[in-house]
Amino acid sequence: MSPEKMVHMANQIAAFFNSQPRIDAAEGVAGHINDFWEPRMRRQLIDYVAAGGAGLDPSVRAAIALLNAPAD
Repeated sequence: MSPEKMVHMANQIAAFFNSQPRIDAAEGVAGHINDFWEPRMRRQLIDYVAAGGAGLDPSVRAAIALLNAPAD
């Protein structure tokens, strides 16, 4: 998927979890991505953040450490 679409999707997830007062946003983002994104999408996001992660919400950046990284 295009990096722009991936960033948009990840930021939408972050916007939802950022609006939930009793939920750690990074944990919520990571949980959602682990549950619903296929391994190659998770790998693309992890690689994107490693390359700088321009435009990503801070909650998405924090969630990277909590993602189930797919095997290479």
